[in-house]
Amino acid sequence: MKVLSLLNIIIFFCFGVAAAQTKAELEAQRQKAMEEITYVDNMLKSTAKERKESVQALRIIVNKVNLRESIINGMNEEISLLNERIGINKIALEMMESDLEVLKKDYSLSIINSYKTKKVNPDMVYILSSRDFNQGYRRLKYLQQITKYRRNESEIIRELRGQIENTKKRLESDLKYISDLQMKEIQQKDLLKGEQARKQNMVQSLGNREKQLRRELEDKKRIAKRIDAEIAKIIEEERKRALKSDMTPEQKLIGENFQENKGRLPWPVERGIVTSHFGVHQHPVLKYVTEENKGIEITSNGKINARSVFKGEVSAISAIAGANITIIIRHGTFLTVYSNLVNVRVKKGDKVETKQDVGEVYSDPGSDNNCILKFMIFEQKNALNPEEWISKI
Repeated sequence: MKVLSLLNIIIFFCFGVAAAQTKAELEAQRQKAMEEITYVDNMLKSTAKERKESVQALRIIVNKVNLRESIINGMNEEISLLNERIGINKIALEMMESDLEVLKKDYSLSIINSYKTKKVNPDMVYILSSRDFNQGYRRLKYLQQITKYRRNESEIIRELRGQIENTKKRLESDLKYISDLQMKEIQQKDLLKGEQARKQNMVQSLGNREKQLRRELEDKKRIAKRIDAEIAKIIEEERKRALKSDMTPEQKLIGENFQENKGRLPWPVERGIVTSHFGVHQHPVLKYVTEENKGIEITSNGKINARSVFKGEVSAISAIAGANITIIIRHGTFLTVYSNLVNVRVKKGDKVETKQDVGEVYSDPGSDNNCILKFMIFEQKNALNPEEWISKI
């Protein structure tokens, strides 16, 4: 029974630690999402001042809706986690209370028996009535062991009572926290409804300008095709140059370190949101129309600088019509591409460090003065999804 109580406490403690860590992670994610929503709100306020409805503004609203949904989902996960912990706490509480009752009965019986024994045969008489010294010594040790056992029993009872009280407090705390979370969840759902309505209204409004949107999309595709062709040309030149001359040990090490930092690379801008993702996606307004992106587009509010995500060497700087200036940085066998820059601060052949500013992202008056960086990662000719490489936080 004592072993069972100890196992109950150990299992409960281990689960509590793991749950606390997960709860802390969920809270951190929620806080991060709330900060990003505030940042998106600033962009939308700028859009409202300009009184423009655009696909880019719609992408920003979609980003906000996704963030709000992630907050609600995170709250649901946290509530589910707390409910699991409450269930285990209740089981542990029942088992500890059951063990406590057994301990109290055993302890009570041992005290009563001891009292009866002492009344009939006091300890000193019990020892002195021994046949010889050895028997007397054994009886003395026996009485000491009984006394120690009773002392241990009382300590175990006291400790178990403390555990029960702490468990009850945790249960009360978790139930209160769930109630608070449920209230916040209702508030978030109300906000989400408003944002979804705004998104739908903008989709309908933009849908009435289908012909204009199709023309804009075709222009964007032509520009993207030129950008991709120019980048492919530069990358191919870089690949051929790399084949002619073996990489130095330093370049090889940089490439290996770049690979090892997958998922931990810093963002190419200090602050921003991803408004266009890697790969083929459905157009946000036009039905049956898809867009393809070999990188991601990061939209920032206000003046923002592009920065190298890892140390390397500037391989190329090229002016591309419709994309301002593009910088390509080599990191061993990997290449990172930063497009739509102005006021470039590096030149071809420069060695750059992680987070070093390489130029300013162009602020587009036609897109509510937001700064949109097109960021790509290549391994040789293969385009990689940058969101799998940059840090999530």
